[in-house]
Amino acid sequence: MSRYLRPLVLSLPIVAALFAVAPPPAAAAMTVQEVVSPGGIRAWLIEDHANPILSLSLEFRGGSVTDPPGKEGRAEFVSAMLDEGAGDLDSTAFQQQLADLAVDLSFGSGQDSFGGQLRTLTEHRDAAFDLLRLALTRPRFDEGPLERIRGQLLARLAGEVHDPDALAGRTWRRVIFAGHPYGRPGDGTVEGVKAVTGADLASFAAERFARDNLLIAIVGDIGAAELAPLLDSTFGGLAAKAAPVAATRTAPSAAGQVIVVDKDIPQSVMLFGHEGIPRHDPDFYAAYLVNYMLGGGGFSSRLTNEVREKRGLAYSIDTNLLAMDYAELIMGSVGTQNARVAETLALVREEWARMREDGPGVRELADAKTYVIGSYALRFSSTAGIARMLTGLQLDGFGPDYLTERNGYFAAVTHADAVRVAKRLLDPAKLTVIVVGRPEGVVPTAPAPKDNM
Repeated sequence: MSRYLRPLVLSLPIVAALFAVAPPPAAAAMTVQEVVSPGGIRAWLIEDHANPILSLSLEFRGGSVTDPPGKEGRAEFVSAMLDEGAGDLDSTAFQQQLADLAVDLSFGSGQDSFGGQLRTLTEHRDAAFDLLRLALTRPRFDEGPLERIRGQLLARLAGEVHDPDALAGRTWRRVIFAGHPYGRPGDGTVEGVKAVTGADLASFAAERFARDNLLIAIVGDIGAAELAPLLDSTFGGLAAKAAPVAATRTAPSAAGQVIVVDKDIPQSVMLFGHEGIPRHDPDFYAAYLVNYMLGGGGFSSRLTNEVREKRGLAYSIDTNLLAMDYAELIMGSVGTQNARVAETLALVREEWARMREDGPGVRELADAKTYVIGSYALRFSSTAGIARMLTGLQLDGFGPDYLTERNGYFAAVTHADAVRVAKRLLDPAKLTVIVVGRPEGVVPTAPAPKDNM
């Protein structure tokens, strides 16, 4: 079942207790092994035999960016259908197998990738992996479950019509990535979801689920010698090669525009940003720290201090660096009363310009580095979370040594680097702004696109 539609299924009390109390391996003690099966399938493995559980994360490159025009939501539809019957098991029988084995199995589609998560007790490992094999190699897409899931997807989209955050996000994508697949909503449109057929779902699976397109990470109670043949038996039946992704690189458009989507609500939602920096650019680590100090560092950031702490304009404000496969962004979000949107936007532009012109302070940068380096270990909070992190690193093109080298990249950033990169990264004149609400004192410079819900 899709991790975006329904909660993870069937966590029996004993399993839930094990996952809750079983500490993951300490970050400093983790060793990532690269396991290669006899058939050539690769996986990253962190062994942890303290408890009889294991977590697997997998990713295939190409998610909603591959949705055909007019069938937006296809990849998300697939993610919701993969545990609705496979092989000789219909939906009910497949779900019963998961229940009997106390297996958590979920799938989800992102913009650039399609992922899956499996958690199981060691004693049910082989059977759990076999259910995963069936889901990926012999999905059924039966009509009954398909129509039920279609109804769920449409119900969710109907709810988003009244959600200002969802409307802001959809408008942002349409404006920033006009004419590119990124401009289409990943969770679909009403017309797109209605148009998707079982054959469309099967086409996605055939195009994306392939061995050359597969990234795997396992954390838990299994050794390399046991894992290698299991990789072949689980994934060896996939096609050898995936279809190419048709998307090309793009740059954000509408630089400097202000667009207002009229909605009768007391508090407006605002998104703002412009082009960012590639993940493998040598300046990325300095840019990450600059973003942290500007708006990504929670209560320690400049924007939080100016917008929330000093003036009480918003409960929270944040910024993030987004490095996608075909574009990069630095963007932020805030919600504030209609009467104070103009003041909030002026502060965002002011802080954007101040960081660009002056850069961070020496102590400010030192504190940011201390936190970013010291808090990294907190990300290793569960075996499932570590497995997802490992597949994420593979998607980003890093090797298994990144876990030990990552903090050194941030430690090496100098004050001169941060000052230089702030000038490169930030440009208040290029900030594209989307406001959903009825903001006072904000003059739009371009009309809002027609709704594509």
